[in-house]
Amino acid sequence: MPDHQDETRAAYDGVVELYASLFADRLEKQPFARAMIGTFAELVHATGNPRAADVGCGPGHLTAMLRELGLDAFGLDLSPGMVDHARRAHPALRFQEARMESLPVGDGALGGVLAHYSMIHTPPGELPELLAEQARVLAPGGLILVSFFGTDGPEPVRFDHKVTPAYSWPVDRLAELLAGAGFVPFARLLHDPASERGFLDAHLLARRS
Repeated sequence: MPDHQDETRAAYDGVVELYASLFADRLEKQPFARAMIGTFAELVHATGNPRAADVGCGPGHLTAMLRELGLDAFGLDLSPGMVDHARRAHPALRFQEARMESLPVGDGALGGVLAHYSMIHTPPGELPELLAEQARVLAPGGLILVSFFGTDGPEPVRFDHKVTPAYSWPVDRLAELLAGAGFVPFARLLHDPASERGFLDAHLLARRS
């Protein structure tokens, strides 16, 4: 039986061009998310290590944004179709196929990790492993920005995402998981959704301890 990662890979491979066209504006219509990414980039600069991974980079639009913000950014994604598109769209940048729980990055090599709605398809029981892997590749003091769908309830909620099933998270619960993986969460932003699903859009910034 295929696992959820096989299903996620196949689902995103099937919508590459449509997905890329929907997000080509690189957050021009999402000022809150854009502000958080700008803050993330500024704080990564302040660590003295500008290397940053866009984990779950999709078509590479945010990898390019991070590069424009001055980071030495590269993109990693589970979907070979997305990686191929990103390489064609942004030939000057680096993109590689990778699983989020097994990143092709050395221990403590990075100043930043961006996870922009890229952990939402991970079943709750597997999320601690993913967060521990992001902690592994970050240098002490390095930054992670996790963006996700937030819910007011006490437990994660599985829902039918337009591409493949996903989960929304109580913000405090996800912050606790970050702390358990060796991060110190220090900033969060919640705002009304830009979709009909009714979840909050949520962003958590944390520092590697």
